[in-house]
Amino acid sequence: MEDSLLGTFFVLLCIPAVFAVPVWLIAFAFKLVSTALPGRRPDWRSDLLRWSAWMTGSGAVILYVLGAGAVALAVHESSSGADSTPSHDCRDDYRADHLVGQTASWLPLRFDCVLDDGGTYPSSPAYAWINTLVAVLGLASIALVVAKGYAAERRARASAGEGER
Repeated sequence: MEDSLLGTFFVLLCIPAVFAVPVWLIAFAFKLVSTALPGRRPDWRSDLLRWSAWMTGSGAVILYVLGAGAVALAVHESSSGADSTPSHDCRDDYRADHLVGQTASWLPLRFDCVLDDGGTYPSSPAYAWINTLVAVLGLASIALVVAKGYAAERRARASAGEGER
């Protein structure tokens, strides 16, 4: 029940996430163009760091939600109907004769096929890519926040040093 409720939650979150992707891409393109054009504000570097931190963080969240929606959809498809178990994602492999079930994980995102000997294999290599991209975007967001704090500290020390003269 709890897994089903969580899956439904992620599937419902996928709808706004799908619409957020083009908005994210358009915002990224506009910011890239506005940064390249002349006539920028004096504090454009600080603004760019803050904006980049928000964009990488939101990109990580959007990508995670889309991946979790894919896991939820795979779980739903593998537990609904007469011909649903084992999952169709798992049956396409040469090991289909040895399938006994499937398992899902939300952190990290995965939907694995379970074999009769107890071993597992991923139903799709896409989950590894999604997990990697979410981690890279999340770490980049954290690094940008730290860089913004470091830049602000440097500016504060430089202005304090000028005030002493």
